Amino acid sequence: MTPAKTPQTMKPATAAKKLGVLLPATPQDFQDRELTRTEFTDLQQNPPEWLAELRRTGPHPRPVVAQKLGVSIAGLARGGVTEPLTTKEITGLLQNPPAWLVAERSTHAAVRAEEARVKERDIARQQQGKD
Repeated sequence: MTPAKTPQTMKPATAAKKLGVLLPATPQDFQDRELTRTEFTDLQQNPPEWLAELRRTGPHPRPVVAQKLGVSIAGLARGGVTEPLTTKEITGLLQNPPAWLVAERSTHAAVRAEEARVKERDIARQQQGKD
């Protein structure tokens, strides 16, 4: 007889990262224990009020801040943004963008356009090779 399998778990930091929230802003009981895959899936599908509120108002981790501002994480660092921001702070930056944000958004858009161009070129080359 084989022993029962133990459920797969993840550390609180990993769960917070996958949920797109800042670990120190989560409730203490979330921070103090590992989550099973089932518990994590349940949090994703039926977020409790604290999780919904964190996603709505923040503070947000850097990847979320960068995405909401339309810049890269490196662009945040170049702009001097090192601390988590709330939704209100992000909205303020978008409504009255400082020079660094305008420049970083332009740079980020150019990089995305170049990535799209290279992807289209590669697809076209693959299609030519099949003919």
